[in-house]
Amino acid sequence: MSKYDIHSDFKKYENIKPFLFPLLLPVINIFLKISFNKIKTVDGISETKIKIAGYQNGVIELTIYSPKNIGENAPCLIYFHGGAFALKAAPHHKKLIYQYALKTPCKVVFVDYRLAPKYAFPIGVEDCYAAFEWVCKNADILGIDKNRIAVGGDSAGGALAAAVSIMARDRKAPRICFQMLIYPVTDARQITGSIKKYIDTPMWNSKLNKKMWELYLRKGVRSKKEYASPMEAVSLEDLPDAYIEVAEFDCLINEGINFAKALQNNGIHVELYKTIGTIHGFEIAENSEIVNQSIAKRIEALKAAFKFSDKL
Repeated sequence: MSKYDIHSDFKKYENIKPFLFPLLLPVINIFLKISFNKIKTVDGISETKIKIAGYQNGVIELTIYSPKNIGENAPCLIYFHGGAFALKAAPHHKKLIYQYALKTPCKVVFVDYRLAPKYAFPIGVEDCYAAFEWVCKNADILGIDKNRIAVGGDSAGGALAAAVSIMARDRKAPRICFQMLIYPVTDARQITGSIKKYIDTPMWNSKLNKKMWELYLRKGVRSKKEYASPMEAVSLEDLPDAYIEVAEFDCLINEGINFAKALQNNGIHVELYKTIGTIHGFEIAENSEIVNQSIAKRIEALKAAFKFSDKL
């Protein structure tokens, strides 16, 4: 029996924890890729795959998910999946993308960035920024409204989305209109109370979190540290408004809350949603009403950010 008061919807996942052993990661990622690709495309969505130049002449693949009835000048969510900067997207990520695309509605650009430990920081985040730049440059061809480009991500993907928002500001790129951060990683210092408390929580814990940072930052931090660890930014001014969601029994809960407060202290509007009885990656329980409520909150936040009543 768990020592944590986890909701019954998530009890069966109590013993699941990802493997972050470098020698096993290639095998795990092959399995994840096969599982992801097995998810059938839902009705009403078209998928287009394209390879673009990533960081330092690397190649990354983007998948563009477009609702078939969406018009020109559509809003767009650029999404960076979670997975400890080292794991490929899981099947539930694809199912979430379909919901974001159809129910918002918007186009979703899903980024298959390169992974640690082979491609340590800053390669992953620079790949994500390259994807953002590519979408901006090709917005007219893609039928995307340049003024309604948002970024989003879960867990490590949340760190990537927050970092890309900071990079876009620093590099004077087109303004990102919104950032959606789901139980995000935000602080490489690992100093919060929840990091110290949740050493054995299901799905994710502070021991795994420590290993994640070791793999991702194995070559050190030669560029701005906030591009890895957004909480360490010198300034969080002039960033996009945000929706931040955290899970109750998650070692990252304080990182999400602290980042929300830091943004607010810098004049950024933030909607913070604290889910109860939840664990990291709780959307894996697809039939849970708690999951459905969270997804509905995210979609409402996207709709508000894209200002549908004004634009459509």
